[in-house]
Amino acid sequence: MAQAMNAADMVSVVRIENVFKEYMLGEQKVRALCDISLSVDDGVFLAIAGPSGSGKSTLLNLIGCIDTPSAGKIYINGEDVGGKTPDQLADLRAHTIGFIFQTFNLLPVLSAAENVEYPLLQFRELGAARRRERVAKYLKIVGLSQYADHRPNQLSGGQRQRVAIARALATKPKIVLADEPTANLDHKTGEGILSLMKRINRRTRTTFIFSTHDRRVMAMADRLVKIEDGKIAMLGVRTARHWSVVRPAKFINLDMVQAEQENEDDN
Repeated sequence: MAQAMNAADMVSVVRIENVFKEYMLGEQKVRALCDISLSVDDGVFLAIAGPSGSGKSTLLNLIGCIDTPSAGKIYINGEDVGGKTPDQLADLRAHTIGFIFQTFNLLPVLSAAENVEYPLLQFRELGAARRRERVAKYLKIVGLSQYADHRPNQLSGGQRQRVAIARALATKPKIVLADEPTANLDHKTGEGILSLMKRINRRTRTTFIFSTHDRRVMAMADRLVKIEDGKIAMLGVRTARHWSVVRPAKFINLDMVQAEQENEDDN
């Protein structure tokens, strides 16, 4: 689960210890994250929630090894990422972390199948036949086998996001990071994408970590981290149909999220 760090914690898929992140904006130093400590257990469906500018995307970028902290330590799948070279971080990302973006980030000149295959090209141990098998497998999982030869401009927004999900999963990562994955989708399509990711999470035990302000994502999550002004304001764990707050804090949307989930369960 997502929880406050302590010395007795077992190795988690993500472990963050006393992390700070500061930027220089002109001559002014801006603190984006302040003393963040968090652990994320294998196989959870976690939402990092907060308003724009709260630090949630910064935290996601740190977990994804796209950015580095100003202070503190980050462990990914038990590895301390501090001090790693850019090539070592790229290798860690390639083998451990999949990414899903709100703008899909598909290569427009490639077909759906070629987009899914693209990150596999750096896996030298995979020959062409095995790559094709894996691409076919994950396109089938997301329901797009019949669209394998279509380019992104021939697909709907929801279909493009499904291609992005297949691409993220094709490397068999331990963690999938999703940055506002429903932001550019209509309500119905967004619901379908979230349901698909939840099914994949349950089937494969792949850890999903979302950066979001979408209450639908929070309602579907089983772990919730609320970020405010660069600090953790609340940690929530879903038990059955209810939220258990493991760090007391004011969180105005918690009851709303719980009520939405209970309505879905009743239906």
